[in-house]
Amino acid sequence: MQANLYALGAIALWASLASLGVSLTHIPPFLLTGIALIIGSVPAWPFVLRDPSQWRIPLHTLALGVYGLFAYHFLLFIALRHAPPVEANLVNYLWPLFIVVLSPVVLPGVALRLPHVLAALLGFGGAAIAIAGGRELSGTLAWGYLPALAAAFIWATYSLMTKRVAAFPTTAIGLFGLVSGVLSLLCHGVLEPAVALQPRDWGLLAVLGLGPLGASFFMWDKALKLGDARHIGILSYITPLASTALLILVSGRTFTWSIALATAMIISAAVMGMRAR
Repeated sequence: MQANLYALGAIALWASLASLGVSLTHIPPFLLTGIALIIGSVPAWPFVLRDPSQWRIPLHTLALGVYGLFAYHFLLFIALRHAPPVEANLVNYLWPLFIVVLSPVVLPGVALRLPHVLAALLGFGGAAIAIAGGRELSGTLAWGYLPALAAAFIWATYSLMTKRVAAFPTTAIGLFGLVSGVLSLLCHGVLEPAVALQPRDWGLLAVLGLGPLGASFFMWDKALKLGDARHIGILSYITPLASTALLILVSGRTFTWSIALATAMIISAAVMGMRAR
């Protein structure tokens, strides 16, 4: 129950991730990722100043954290720019499915039972309907679904691999975010044009960093440390409902039949999977 509560806290914050990302599409993706991740690392700083040993972790653990935080968010922001945002967001939420399916591959002693498989297939079907609906909207099959799918795979494998590496304090998530953010800003300086940020931009970046790119990571790490990755992964299917509804509101889209059906299938997958033992 404690693990589920932490997971639900992270899920609630992630519901606003796509909407904030769409509201900041005028900011180059490396710059957006870098600033938000550095801001997201700030809550860990007081604990590390008191005890610097909390950031003394193996290099391969740090590399895993950068892989998860940097690569996932960069690809997600790219996807939201190059595919219909609502549908790309739903494809991104295949990562709970990947967590369920990949758990027995990555984690020793974890079995995948028939209800988990059926739940995963149902969720995947929902994402497929979302892509089909996006194609009807744009007239073409947007290439932005590929980074959305890659982002889903990266977040799932990162989440599972944190249970394979040596135990590390949750405050180390702040180091993951800080290093990922600095790397993103270096990429921005080399690859992207300079832009001037307005006060509204900084306000949205602060909300993005402290919420879906900050506090959510710490809660997600606690959930994974305390709970069953399969159940937490399927519980995460709740996110598309809230995220899609908020994104539709922000973007001014109508709630089409394909979005409604895709969301219903994904939520049904969550219910089915949570009932599995």
